[in-house]
Amino acid sequence: MRRTRFKHVCLAALLTLAGLGGAGTLPAAASGGGATASSPSAADTDTAPASAALLDGMRKEFGLTQEQAVARLEAERDATALEPRARRAAGSAYAGSWFDAADGRLTVAVTSKSSQATRAAIRAQGAGVRVVEHSARMLDAAKSRIDRLSAPSAVGGWHVDPAANTVVVTVVRGKTSDNDVQRFLTQARAAGPVTVETVAAAPRTFAAGTVGGDPYYTGNVRCSIGFSVHGGFVTAGHCGQAGAGVRGWDGSYIGNFQGSSFPDNDYAWVNVGSGWWTVPVVLGWGTVSDQLVRGSAEAPVGASICRSGSTTHWHCGAVLAKNETVNYSQGAVHQMTKTSVCAEGGDSGGSFISGDQAQGVTSGGWGNCSGGGETWFQPVNEILNRYGLTLHTY
Repeated sequence: MRRTRFKHVCLAALLTLAGLGGAGTLPAAASGGGATASSPSAADTDTAPASAALLDGMRKEFGLTQEQAVARLEAERDATALEPRARRAAGSAYAGSWFDAADGRLTVAVTSKSSQATRAAIRAQGAGVRVVEHSARMLDAAKSRIDRLSAPSAVGGWHVDPAANTVVVTVVRGKTSDNDVQRFLTQARAAGPVTVETVAAAPRTFAAGTVGGDPYYTGNVRCSIGFSVHGGFVTAGHCGQAGAGVRGWDGSYIGNFQGSSFPDNDYAWVNVGSGWWTVPVVLGWGTVSDQLVRGSAEAPVGASICRSGSTTHWHCGAVLAKNETVNYSQGAVHQMTKTSVCAEGGDSGGSFISGDQAQGVTSGGWGNCSGGGETWFQPVNEILNRYGLTLHTY
């Protein structure tokens, strides 16, 4: 059914990647997602090259030369590997971290209570250090208190911004003076340090009517495959309830939703059978070469990231925030990652990937791929751990 197509997809990806060994390396640090999150081998991290098409996409998205694109990918890989070590070195003084594209390295925020020895230890590992007022523990606690509030529809969401050292609450432009919004913001500010930012529109899910980015159908809804796992694939929870049947791009039966959660979360997984099988590939839709999936190491804030979906295909941007609560009309969804990547209806559930590392499945956002916008994804390691799944990697 898809046997011929999958064969060519995988072969093309393998040949393209294998033939460009001098083009640079992709982020491929070990994953911190637990036993079920797949981690790349040491050999993979040393030899996984960036395809020429991926570098071209980065040049267009970020205005880089090829040399700068290669250097950024290498720097992001180093930052991804460094982040957990820097967090341990900072201890209770840790206040968050992010990839600084201008410096080309990880920046770690620490409180003024941190010792000079602690700051020196972080710098010795290659990270920059910024001294701030509030610890990550304090900001996370403030966000948790806001999570318990009921938000009006004009409030887009809220997340901890480590670079700003505050909880950022987003409000639809022109709605900040609404009584319900003002009441919510008063309660939010009582929870801890809060900064208000405006956005063009409220977030919405991207459902519209097993290779990452490919379409699938349940009832009259079209969504996108996220990532292959052993036994099936992961996708967005709002695309279907447990037990719902799933059809593939050609209309043939794939399997059923084995688990689904939405709202509160936005994740699900579908079993695969009836002649279908899983492959560790994300579609590049001709914009870039199809991408092999080698692991699920979590990219830091500021890192480049790309999305594959069945409507708008391949688009790239940067990670803007983590652990954001997104206030959809159907209810709040927690622990989401925000990006500057656009998406549209039907892209829901599709793959977010950084280099060759799986990041998450598309949930929703605002805007479109003509005028721009922002999109959130549910981190993939949370889905793997929730359902006891193992990512299918190359």
